[in-house]
Amino acid sequence: MILSALHAIRSRGKQVLRAAEAGPGELVVASYNIHKCVGTDGKRDPGRIVDVIGEMDPDVIALQEVDTRFGERRGLLHLERLEREHGLVPVPLSRPSAAHGWHGNIVLYRKGLVSGVHEIDLPGLEPRGALVTELDFDADRGVRIIAAHFGLLRHSRRQQAHAIVDLLRRNRERPTLVLGDLNEWRMGARSALHGFAPAFGPLPPSAPSFPSRLPFLALDRIISNRPGLIGEVVAHETPLSRIASDHLPVMTTLAYDAV
Repeated sequence: MILSALHAIRSRGKQVLRAAEAGPGELVVASYNIHKCVGTDGKRDPGRIVDVIGEMDPDVIALQEVDTRFGERRGLLHLERLEREHGLVPVPLSRPSAAHGWHGNIVLYRKGLVSGVHEIDLPGLEPRGALVTELDFDADRGVRIIAAHFGLLRHSRRQQAHAIVDLLRRNRERPTLVLGDLNEWRMGARSALHGFAPAFGPLPPSAPSFPSRLPFLALDRIISNRPGLIGEVVAHETPLSRIASDHLPVMTTLAYDAV
């Protein structure tokens, strides 16, 4: 791990940091752990999160840690501003509360029609969950979005990956994306994400996204169960995104015409 981290830091000088730009027939999809809107300067500022999202201009975005964690969960986002300025609205939850998300996960979108939402408890020692959204673009095309925040323990992450694969076994037909902070930097057989292989195949490397000031761990992921469905996953690194949260957002393009 240490050697790979040092290699990632050395390689950063050679990387071209860029945004995912949608071409014809593509949508921008992103994932962002907003750290309860607390930045690397220790200040809680939901407005900065909105501004970072505006920089990316996504069509669909999954956010993690959108609620307070202890006691009665309370939402921390400026949802009205996200809709007013960027046309992004949250998928409706079946369990309304003061919280914005499910176990801190929320999906916002501005294109398509939500035909189904499922809140799932994930196994593991910590309370974790996944938010599953069926998003239809027209009568023939749509995608399933699974927004999740995996646990800190490797054994729990393995269980959580297997739980998502079991979910897909019940409906293999729909193109599916998993977006979230999966808390795993390893690749290959040692990775807790190896359990995704039956449904997603070998996972490609992801962009380093943590910690945001000097990212070298690829904790945040966007993965697809269909070849060619998404483009390269890149980190959105700007002066603002380096300070707004301890994670950088990651983003890619979704081939709308291929779903």
